[in-house]
Amino acid sequence: MSGLIHLYHGDGKGKTTAAIGLSIRAAGNNMNVIFVQFLKGSHTGEMQILNNISNIAIFRNSKDFGFLKNMSAHQIEEITEMHNSNLYAALEIVNQNQCDLLVLDEVCAAFNSNVIDKASIIHLIKNKPDSLELVLTGRNPDKIFLEYADYITEMKNGKHPFSSKNITARKGIEY
Repeated sequence: MSGLIHLYHGDGKGKTTAAIGLSIRAAGNNMNVIFVQFLKGSHTGEMQILNNISNIAIFRNSKDFGFLKNMSAHQIEEITEMHNSNLYAALEIVNQNQCDLLVLDEVCAAFNSNVIDKASIIHLIKNKPDSLELVLTGRNPDKIFLEYADYITEMKNGKHPFSSKNITARKGIEY
């Protein structure tokens, strides 16, 4: 089977959810999945469930830093180190042909904010193993993501309760 590149992007809700759905589908078909999550470190229900699936490995921050715009220079350095450590660990597994589906969740924002090894991401996109299915998510994808993606799905925000009703993220629904 030849692997393809998926890009879930846009300002609407559902990018991570789509990547999780594909991860569960792949795992249910005995595929090995690596789910790398950038810029997120807080507890979420979906990560709790994915942790219980034996053929899904999760790499994410060991702590929650909050929004990038509110981070100190030291925190940006720390989160960059965590992101690169997670990325390199995942790529090592990919290079050992032990991964069928690799999800890089919120990679667009990490890439655009320079808190990830951009050269490694570009190299992966341009030179991914033929059998690897690669999923990229986030807002404002770089042109290289758009150029190499085989699937491009844009989530558009038609209406959101935060902006229309000032309703914040709800446990079990948004996280």
